Amino acid sequence: MTEVTTDAAATRLRRSPLAGRHTALGAKFAPFGGWEMPLEYAGGGVLREHTAVRTGVGVFDVSHLGKVRVTGPGAAEFVNACLSNDLGRIGPGRAQYTLCCDEATGGVVDDIIAYLHADDHVFLIPNAANSAEVVRRLRAAAPPQVTVTDEHEGYAVLAVQGPRSADLLGALGLPTGHGYMSFSPATLGQVELTVCRTGYTGELGYELVVPAGDAVAVWDALFAAEPAPQACGLAARDTLRTEMGYPLHGQDLSLEITPVQARSGWAVGWDKPAFWGRDALVAEKAAGPARTLRGLVAVERAIPRPGMAVYAGDTRVGTVTSGTFSPTRKQGIALALIDTAPALTDGAELHVDIRNRRTPVHLTRPPFIHPSVK
Repeated sequence: MTEVTTDAAATRLRRSPLAGRHTALGAKFAPFGGWEMPLEYAGGGVLREHTAVRTGVGVFDVSHLGKVRVTGPGAAEFVNACLSNDLGRIGPGRAQYTLCCDEATGGVVDDIIAYLHADDHVFLIPNAANSAEVVRRLRAAAPPQVTVTDEHEGYAVLAVQGPRSADLLGALGLPTGHGYMSFSPATLGQVELTVCRTGYTGELGYELVVPAGDAVAVWDALFAAEPAPQACGLAARDTLRTEMGYPLHGQDLSLEITPVQARSGWAVGWDKPAFWGRDALVAEKAAGPARTLRGLVAVERAIPRPGMAVYAGDTRVGTVTSGTFSPTRKQGIALALIDTAPALTDGAELHVDIRNRRTPVHLTRPPFIHPSVK
């Protein structure tokens, strides 16, 4: 989470078009990626919000996420030559998780969802803090016929997540039958929006991409419908994604952490002739990474936190990248970069230095729970 320490810095934070609705619900705000966003809401906090998504339906305002439109002849081919995954694996109307990597090192500039509209139209959703850098790199590489447009504040994004998310959208007449990682245009009243079968919680869910000026109308419609949703903040979003082992850029992925190290090689089109960072990543994959992202489960009542050291005996073997209390498992869980030598098997007992005390954890392979996005 981005730290902001001065009043002057705080005044520079962007605000969601739904900020007024969050304030009315008693939201506690926090700076995140240059935006002031709801962390949690009054009347229950993180535990209630997390549980609502696992058992019913929650709504997140994730309008801080970037929005980048790439258009023109050959736009999809251009994006495919830049980003890691292979757009050739999907067709129009489908979405794909992909990575923007550094050409020289293979480190991750950002992780992105790419929405393929047509050969000449790709819509990208990067993370808030990295959106401008993704735009800069794409513009620097784009041929004259391809236009890269930063539409960061032009749209709001609402994530409707949980086993009853389809019931909620269906009550509003919005489409729900399309497959996972696909999207469909829709109309709600007079509002034209896009309904995407995507999310970051591991549950059945949708993300609504809405013109910023219509965000309040869509939010109000969702909260006037049945089943009644729970407003959810970024703190619950973090516990939900950590339970699934989903990486957060800046912690589990970064310019210093490659897709090979983060076990995100499934999001790399290894057979493509070109993408940013290809040579470095192919070489690292062939040699084997020096460290990989793995899961930790606390044995005692303790919570590993980012930056904490991980030990095998007296030898430091890694560092926690993400850590939280799992409301579902009722114990501490974490992602950590663990050295690949010596080899450590799942189930091995390690220790995390928590407040100068070596606390036992078990090594595991995420996810930590097994819901279904289907």
